[in-house]
Amino acid sequence: MKQLADFVKERRKELNLTQAEFAERAGVALTVIRKIEQSKTNLNLDKVNMVLRMFGHVLVPVNSKDIKK
Repeated sequence: MKQLADFVKERRKELNLTQAEFAERAGVALTVIRKIEQSKTNLNLDKVNMVLRMFGHVLVPVNSKDIKK
């Protein structure tokens, strides 16, 4: 499965946007894009979803019991 950092970085580059340009379009701070692309673990889900909505995606919490099914 593709990591969030790789997905965001690849898609951003496909749009030929710098991190700053992409952050502005997504409506988040530049630090949010940097944290995502650097695979930081202290991410705000709402901010991540603002970024992912640019590509028609969102992340949702999943119960670990559901994953094992």
